[in-house]
Amino acid sequence: MSIDFLIHEEADGVGVVVVEGLKAGQNCTGWIMQEDKTVGITLLNDIPIGHKVALHDFAPGDTVIKYNTDIGKVVAPIKKGEHLHVHNVKTKRW
Repeated sequence: MSIDFLIHEEADGVGVVVVEGLKAGQNCTGWIMQEDKTVGITLLNDIPIGHKVALHDFAPGDTVIKYNTDIGKVVAPIKKGEHLHVHNVKTKRW
């Protein structure tokens, strides 16, 4: 089994894509590093390498956790399997 995205720990809400060419409708496999287990997800968008995929639904105002760290606030609804990036998440720093 090949790994398409990485998750630091089960509490994280996103996975980071680690392969090129992931397309909408594709069933992908993620590895949760801390717990050493895998999860599956169906992508709703094409997601470039290095970008994030939502592991559950998010509503505006929700906090996004990646690598056990708050990386920002959701500004538009995000569904499980969608591309999570600057178009739907903003920093809380300013």
